[in-house]
Amino acid sequence: MEIYDNHSLKGLNTFGIDARARRLLFLRGSTLDEPSRFMNDVDELFKSDFRKAPYMVIGEGSNIVFTKDYEGSLIKVGEAVFYGDDDGRYKYLTVGASMLTDEVVRLSVDYRYYGMENLSAVPGNIGAAVVQNVGAYGVEIKDLVETVDAIDLLNGDRHAFTCEECLFGYRTSLFKQQPGRWLIWRVKLRFNSDFRPNLSYKALADELQRRGIVRPSQRQMRDVITELRWSKLPRPEEYGSAGSFFKNPVVDEDTCLRIKAACPDMPQAHKAGDGYKLSAGWLIDKAGWKGKTLGRAGVWPKQALVLYNTGSCTGAEVVALAQAIQKDVQQQFGVALEPEAIIV
Repeated sequence: MEIYDNHSLKGLNTFGIDARARRLLFLRGSTLDEPSRFMNDVDELFKSDFRKAPYMVIGEGSNIVFTKDYEGSLIKVGEAVFYGDDDGRYKYLTVGASMLTDEVVRLSVDYRYYGMENLSAVPGNIGAAVVQNVGAYGVEIKDLVETVDAIDLLNGDRHAFTCEECLFGYRTSLFKQQPGRWLIWRVKLRFNSDFRPNLSYKALADELQRRGIVRPSQRQMRDVITELRWSKLPRPEEYGSAGSFFKNPVVDEDTCLRIKAACPDMPQAHKAGDGYKLSAGWLIDKAGWKGKTLGRAGVWPKQALVLYNTGSCTGAEVVALAQAIQKDVQQQFGVALEPEAIIV
C-alpha cells in the first residue's frame, strides 16, 4: 500500500477543486490478475490507523465536491483488468472496480456484449457507478449487475452481493446508504447475447430518427450517445464539473398537474413508484439559471443540470450556487431539488 500525506486533490476530482487530503491510501496492483497482492494491501490498510480519523473511498472523483481540505484518509483502489465468460444464455464481464465505466462500455462493444451501450461516455469508474447506480438514456447500472465483491471496512470481511442484495434505487444503493462501510473491488456484469437496442429514452430515439437510422447497430448506438452527451456537457479538459448535479425530483400527482397547468411546455413526467419524475434540468432552466454564474461557479449554457468550474472556483462557491438554485426552484415550483453530487 502506498501512503501519501498532505496530498493534493486537484487532479483527483473532476471539478478541479484545489483541496488537500491529510492522507491518501493507495491500494496497489491489479484487483483481478493479482488478487493476492491487492489483498495484501487490504491487510496493510487494516494494520494502519485509517479508522481513527474520518475516511472515505474515492474513485475518479467525478461525483464529488470538496468544500474544504479533507482531514482524514482517502482510500483509492489501483489499476484493474477484466475477464469475460458466458453460460450459453448470457455473457459476463468481471472488472476491477477502478476501471472506467466508459472503458467497460467500449470493451462490451468491441466484444459484442450487449446492453451497456446506453451508458457510453458516463464519467467515473465502475465501482462508483455501482454505488450511485448511475443511469443514462434509459439504462441504469443495476440492469447489468450480476454480483458485487466488496470489503467491509468495519472488520475486513469479504462479501459477494447479488444484484438484489445491492438494494438499488434511483441514484442509490446499499453502498451509498451505508457510506464509509464498503470498499468495492470487483464487479461482475451480465450482458445479453443478442442485440436489442434500448430506445426508451425519447431524445435518443428522436436523434436516431433525425439521422435516418431505423435499426441501429450497437456501435451506432454508442457513437450517437457519445456525441449527444458531449454536445450538452463541458469537455473535462476545458471545464471542471461533476456531470448532472441534481437528481430528477419525484413529486406527487397534484404537484405534477399543478406545474403542468402553469407551464404547458413542461416535459412529460414519467411514473416513478407512487409519484412522477420531473426534469430537474427543465426546472432549473425555467427558474432562470441556465447559463448564469455565481462567483466562479456556473450553470452550463447547454445543459442546466450541470454546474461547472468557470476557473479556479472553490467547493464553497459550487455549494452556494447549488443552494441558490434550490431556493429558487422551491419558491417558484414548490419542488425540492436533491444534489446527486456528494458534498464533502
